[in-house]
Amino acid sequence: MRCRKCAPVPGEVRRAADLLERRYALSILYVAHEGAVRFNEFLYALGSIPPRTLAARLSELAEAGILNRAVIDSRPPRVEYRITKSGRELSALIEALARFGQSQFATTTLEER
Repeated sequence: MRCRKCAPVPGEVRRAADLLERRYALSILYVAHEGAVRFNEFLYALGSIPPRTLAARLSELAEAGILNRAVIDSRPPRVEYRITKSGRELSALIEALARFGQSQFATTTLEER
């Protein structure tokens, strides 16, 4: 049965959701908001993410304007990813996700059981 009162999801919402629904995308944004900038920092913080997947997601988020990819001229060359203004607009979403996770999935101690 169709919902007669429901409007279709707007295109811009669908495109944003398509980007953020990709595996590890929200976790990467969380880590970036926490201060990670180097590839190995993301890799360490995210734990089980395959390096190729991390590279692909960082590239996608940079292409979308959420992260800025900067190559630092040094020996060896470094690459840093920093949150852009558009990425900072997602702060409320990331903070809400963190609050939800803490309230719904926080581990309980023996005293709370």
